[in-house]
Amino acid sequence: MSRRTARERVIQALYECEFHPDEETDVIRTRGEKLEQEDHAFYLRLAQGVREHQAAIDPVIERHLKEGWSLARISSVDRAIMRLAVYELMHEVDTPRAAILNEAVDLAKAFGGVESGRFVNGVLGRLVADLPPQQQVDNQEINS
Repeated sequence: MSRRTARERVIQALYECEFHPDEETDVIRTRGEKLEQEDHAFYLRLAQGVREHQAAIDPVIERHLKEGWSLARISSVDRAIMRLAVYELMHEVDTPRAAILNEAVDLAKAFGGVESGRFVNGVLGRLVADLPPQQQVDNQEINS
């Protein structure tokens, strides 16, 4: 398998958790089953990381939405994809930003609606433009 597969499972888990918040632990565990050890560790780090840091991630996304838009207005799938991407930008500093953005757009095209790829690319593009040029990102800088 691959990191792509792990990210796909994270998106599926985040989506399902939105509709079954009291079953979050079981959802994350079940979606990660059958992943190889290295991919499973990556999957768990991402899925649990997004859930643990969602309170910090959501305002970052909202600040980069166009005027008049809110997180609640975005489809659950696009919201899950952007949460994952922002988590990776904030915490997976060894993963190149371009790879994170490409994965997010590809996932949006695969799982989202017709315009999801463009929408996710636009929001994340504005977000990344606000980041400092170096790869190492301090969480304070992305949250400001």
